[in-house]
Amino acid sequence: MSKTLYVGNLPWATTDEDLAAFFSNATEVLASRVIIDRATGRSKGFGFVEVPEDQAEQVIAMMNGKELGGREIIVNEARPLNTTS
Repeated sequence: MSKTLYVGNLPWATTDEDLAAFFSNATEVLASRVIIDRATGRSKGFGFVEVPEDQAEQVIAMMNGKELGGREIIVNEARPLNTTS
């Protein structure tokens, strides 16, 4: 099983590959995705990293507050998208 982590406060130039490489120092990265604004084609400054479930808490503790590209990133467990309004 895997767990998806939210990663916020990303530098605008961060790519999916940059995010995966940064987190690969801490754990096996199963998938990574930086969210892009469809209208502008620019990063929205956050993304998601999928990691093995048994390592998620350790990765959050290790990576939250780390610096990436001069910015202190925020890492926590991703919450499901609320599709009801």
